[in-house]
Amino acid sequence: MHRIGIIYGMEETFPPAFVERVNSLGVSGVTAEAVHIGAIRMDEPYRYRVIVDRISHDIPFYRAYLKNCVLAGTTVINNPFWWSADDKFFNFALADRLGVAIPPTALLPHKHPPPNTTGKSLRNLKFPLVWDEVFAYVGFPAFLKPFDGGGWRDVTKVDNPADFFAAYDRSRDLCMTLQRAVDFREYFRCYVVGQRDVRIMPYDPRAPHHERYVRNPPEYDPGLLARVERDAITLCRALGYDLNTVEFAVEGGVPYAIDFMNPAPDAETTSVGPDNFEWIVQKMADLAIERAKQPPPVNRYRWDALLT
Repeated sequence: MHRIGIIYGMEETFPPAFVERVNSLGVSGVTAEAVHIGAIRMDEPYRYRVIVDRISHDIPFYRAYLKNCVLAGTTVINNPFWWSADDKFFNFALADRLGVAIPPTALLPHKHPPPNTTGKSLRNLKFPLVWDEVFAYVGFPAFLKPFDGGGWRDVTKVDNPADFFAAYDRSRDLCMTLQRAVDFREYFRCYVVGQRDVRIMPYDPRAPHHERYVRNPPEYDPGLLARVERDAITLCRALGYDLNTVEFAVEGGVPYAIDFMNPAPDAETTSVGPDNFEWIVQKMADLAIERAKQPPPVNRYRWDALLT
């Protein structure tokens, strides 16, 4: 029996719909269920062929559990080892080298030293920073945001140096990036599943949360949509994510990728709408079944092997 599990938190619609869809497809030898976890032995036996992870970024106990499952031969969507190592600034730099359009972005030192460190821990840091060089490179308006955050937490739009310094002073001990704002006309949020299937969803990040997915979008330039799809696949293949959302803000006909580290993206029907919900449930069910039927990976107890 090939068992598929899903681990999740506050979601109400996607997890049960995913489990029901996998089971309703009637694939011989494949079944799906919600994972139930207690205390975990280090020699935990193999239980699941595939686990879909929707919550371990918020729960360190779940992340450690999933890493242990990988050691036992489970395929986790998405890979918990890479997800733990990844950050958004690295993603921007990688995307730029891949030829995907990225607004100018700078990584900034912590405003306040991280916990259990002092000024002496930062002996290699240039001080004072030459802020005029940073501002000349990035430009204004810009967004100050954490280098590995999500959900628009601690994100501030800044229109000038005074705005920047006020926001930077509030950034506590977070490591931040400053990225030039894109004056967009079109904006797309794209589901990417299995590094091959793309669902381009017109999106308005300025609207209230429940109205951000545009229900009656206009027609778009086919060439623009083709580039968005191509760039979304390029990014997810380079990063190794089997489920991700990639967001593009389009200025002057150029789709700038501005957010693409979302390995547990919103999939609630109340926000994405019924058509997008149906698409993501079916594609994720298909992907999980496909992976469940593949032979378990050969255990190679090396960190670099576990990343792939």
